[in-house]
Amino acid sequence: MIGYTVPALLSVPAVVLVELLWLRTGLFRRRAYWITLGLVFAFQIPVDGWLTKLSAPIVLYSPAHISGLRFPFDIPVEDFLFGFSLVTATLLGWTCQDRDRTRTPKP
Repeated sequence: MIGYTVPALLSVPAVVLVELLWLRTGLFRRRAYWITLGLVFAFQIPVDGWLTKLSAPIVLYSPAHISGLRFPFDIPVEDFLFGFSLVTATLLGWTCQDRDRTRTPKP
């Protein structure tokens, strides 16, 4: 399970802690953030479900590297964890970049 599950499990608290303890952008309090996550998952579910369906998979996961939990449509739960972490980390980076840009005086 170390191959994909452990990094996926660790990525979520890592991203959350980076926001709460270091960056403090307030991203988690923004309605737009949660709407964005909803949209991401709304598209991820049918696409990832089609790619990972056990009846005719396009993407194969080694059983030794995942937990085996799949929901919905045979999607490995690790995909949702990494999806959350990657989208959140990207949005945090953009938010910090925008914050830094507005703080820097223009010549």
